[in-house]
Amino acid sequence: MQEIFEEKEIIISETAPIVPMKDIVVFPSMLLPIFVGRPMSLKAVKESLNKDKLILFVTQKDPAIETPHPEDLFNVGTIALIMRQLSLPDGKLKLLIQGLTKVAIKEYIQISPFLMAKIIPLEDKQVSEITVETEALMRNVREQSEKILSLKGLDYEDIMAILNSIDEPGQLADIISSNLRFKLSDAQQALETLNPIKRLKKIHELLEKEFQVSSVQAKIRSQAREEMGKIQREYILREQLKVIKKELGEFDEIDEEIEELREKIERARMPKVAKKEALKQLERLSMMHPDSGDAHVIRTYLDWLVELPWQRSTKDKLDIKQAKKILDEDHYNLEKVKERILEYLSVKKLNPQAKGAILCFVGPPGVGKTSLGKSIARALGRKFMRISLGGIRDEAEIRGHRRTYIGALPGRIIQGLKQIGSNNPVFMLDEIDKIGTDFRGDPASALLEVLDPEQNVNFSDHYLNLPFDLSKVMFITTANLIDPIPSALKDRMEIIEIPGYTQEEKLQIALKYLWPRQIKQHGLTEVNVQIFPETISKIISYYTQEAGVRNLEREMGSICRKIARKLAEGKNETFKITPNNLDAYLGPPKYLPEREIEENEVGVATGLAWTSYGGEILRVEATVLRGKGKLMLTGQMGEVMQESAKAALSYVRSRAESLGLRDNFYEHIDVHIHVPEGGVPKDGPSAGITMAIALISALINKPVNKETAMTGEITLRGRILPVGGIKEKVLAAVRAKVKNIIIPEKNSKDLIEVPKSAKKQLNFFLVKNMDEVLEPALGIKINP
Repeated sequence: MQEIFEEKEIIISETAPIVPMKDIVVFPSMLLPIFVGRPMSLKAVKESLNKDKLILFVTQKDPAIETPHPEDLFNVGTIALIMRQLSLPDGKLKLLIQGLTKVAIKEYIQISPFLMAKIIPLEDKQVSEITVETEALMRNVREQSEKILSLKGLDYEDIMAILNSIDEPGQLADIISSNLRFKLSDAQQALETLNPIKRLKKIHELLEKEFQVSSVQAKIRSQAREEMGKIQREYILREQLKVIKKELGEFDEIDEEIEELREKIERARMPKVAKKEALKQLERLSMMHPDSGDAHVIRTYLDWLVELPWQRSTKDKLDIKQAKKILDEDHYNLEKVKERILEYLSVKKLNPQAKGAILCFVGPPGVGKTSLGKSIARALGRKFMRISLGGIRDEAEIRGHRRTYIGALPGRIIQGLKQIGSNNPVFMLDEIDKIGTDFRGDPASALLEVLDPEQNVNFSDHYLNLPFDLSKVMFITTANLIDPIPSALKDRMEIIEIPGYTQEEKLQIALKYLWPRQIKQHGLTEVNVQIFPETISKIISYYTQEAGVRNLEREMGSICRKIARKLAEGKNETFKITPNNLDAYLGPPKYLPEREIEENEVGVATGLAWTSYGGEILRVEATVLRGKGKLMLTGQMGEVMQESAKAALSYVRSRAESLGLRDNFYEHIDVHIHVPEGGVPKDGPSAGITMAIALISALINKPVNKETAMTGEITLRGRILPVGGIKEKVLAAVRAKVKNIIIPEKNSKDLIEVPKSAKKQLNFFLVKNMDEVLEPALGIKINP
């Protein structure tokens, strides 16, 4: 290399492009290959190659910084000559460089697209003579270098030959620094030391420290090699013993099974407590007869432990927009539920360690509670597991059986996690309101721990008898009714009510989801069959009577089956399902809307009732007969409804004078209140004002406005109390084509959930007491 410098003198200019170095300090006289891959470094190399092939290598203070700025670099570096270059397929460059001289950075004149700076050459102080002390120091440095290279197991003969040939202290220090690769900060300090003797002393100190570290490292390596040798010897001897046993016919397959189980335990990534218990049970198993009952129990127990997803999780998709898109694709409307799920995802995105609430979807059958759980799992990117709790009466179904007999199993929670293979699925507990209780325990009480985020971190299954973390599981429960759920369990869940669908919502669901799905399932296409919105509306009104859409989809499936049969028989035509030919596919209508009242009648009032199928119109009839003050109630009324009738009669008696009745009018008459459709049980307080109006109408012989429907609970003093199911009742009023609706004033807040299209078709009367009901219902006004 020296011959190259003699042929042509290298002139170092006042400026130089800079290549920042992450993990090495370049010294003068250092010949080494380097790889350049960062864009700014590649541009600096290109500039150098186009100019004089000289480039400045400066070490970064923090190797982790990908795009360093001037403040991230040391101030002293080394000017090097690019000897060779090689372009690599991945776009990087491989360079062979020769360190020339140290320089200090005076100022940076360029930051982008690469670093460039004005430089000042740094010259080492001249050593006038090599003293005895300096000679001794140089010898010590060479000897220490030889020892360190020997401890590291490197080929040091060539390096020592070079070191022995160098008589200049500064050059010796640089060569050792470049070959032994000290810490960046120590190497940089050596580079910046311009006094050769001081620099050599610094290298001597570093070599002493490196020798101690290398000695300890070599000792550890030797011990580890001895330990590995011992383990290998034991393994070889154990294998030889197995072969000997096999040759003698004494080989027992239980040994192989034990080793296999041991390997599975190591791979299962159990918590320390679980792993300790598993190894303990494995030792017990190794000492038992393989055919004993206890051995079978332990073997099954270990199989459960190694197959449970202790640490296996799926990665959550936390894209809020994509999650909303998935939820909208799968379900129409249900805005409250979707909003709650998106809130959960948002919190999870901002705080991955946050514990989510336990959601409980409450609503009538067929509104999509279970399928909503599947959509949530798809939106989250998690696996989905569902178990039905309907009819469960045994606590062991939740907590598992104790390992006291052959055939014992964990509870259905642990079974589900093993089956799904993930510790963070969406876990749906269906029909939680239908859990029973008997002598085998209370499953609802067992669920208290499962559905409590503060407790289920250490959920203990009787079979495992070890804590299992359920906090990552997203539990969703479903129920048709809230009342049967125990209060303690209800308190641990966030109740989200899913009401029945309106006529318009059912129509949209059928068009967007149900009909396309049925066509696909039955092998049809839109070319084969066409259905009109008016036809679907007729199916909803005349063939189904439900809050959800399950029967609606069933009826559509019936249509598709009949068309599929005709196509299979060879009738290649387009089938159009219209309201006029619907009877040919589904037969005569199953439900007929109640006949509208043709004129105002005395003693007949229109009430509104809530059922599990949605809102219904309720006709209440009252008539007055000669008698002795007897109140007769018919129409299969429940106790609460009968009490409402009695309260209505008491109110009328208290307001007799205002209504123009004699004080003792009730002593000479019998009152009969009847609710038609007596085969259907009816109960609840919301028909209170309806019965009162029907009774007043019969007593004063004043007809009730046929275009007015009402709901509300009545007290003895005539106050109107709020009732439930306002949305469903309003929609029932729209279907019955009434114009006026009377509801309690305190139910005004519930009108927010009523569709705007329904509100526009009705006049609402918000009432506080019974006196305010008389004017819109009977057209009379009495003084309070």
